[in-house]
Amino acid sequence: MSLLLPRRAGGGRRLGDQLLGSRRWPRSPRIMPVGTQRQGPEKTADGHFVVIDGRRWRATDPSLPESTAARLRRHLMAARRAVRAALAAGDSEAEREARSRVHAAKTALGERGTPWWEQSARERRERWERGLADLDARSER
Repeated sequence: MSLLLPRRAGGGRRLGDQLLGSRRWPRSPRIMPVGTQRQGPEKTADGHFVVIDGRRWRATDPSLPESTAARLRRHLMAARRAVRAALAAGDSEAEREARSRVHAAKTALGERGTPWWEQSARERRERWERGLADLDARSER
């Protein structure tokens, strides 16, 4: 006797109230108590680094305005997608350009280059404004 029912229009099979995918069980949703917010990744005591899977990564500059940080993250993700596409196509010139855009976005976010905590407020502002202008100009091409 099989417990699996025939395939449904949605692509999976139902067993009771659980939708079974063709390869694995569905992931259980993360349950958070009401009124709690996601804190993001763990940070070091000084706030200079985030810790992900036991490895330290430089944190994004906290003085970045949220709208600017969001624009820089969009540029970063677009550049990462471009790296993946260039690798798939075997285009070394496009890969080099895309990796350059990734580096520019991470530098503007404060995750590369001179540590943001060693820069003055003016230098930090110049860093992200220069990086954002460069990335905007590159995306218009």
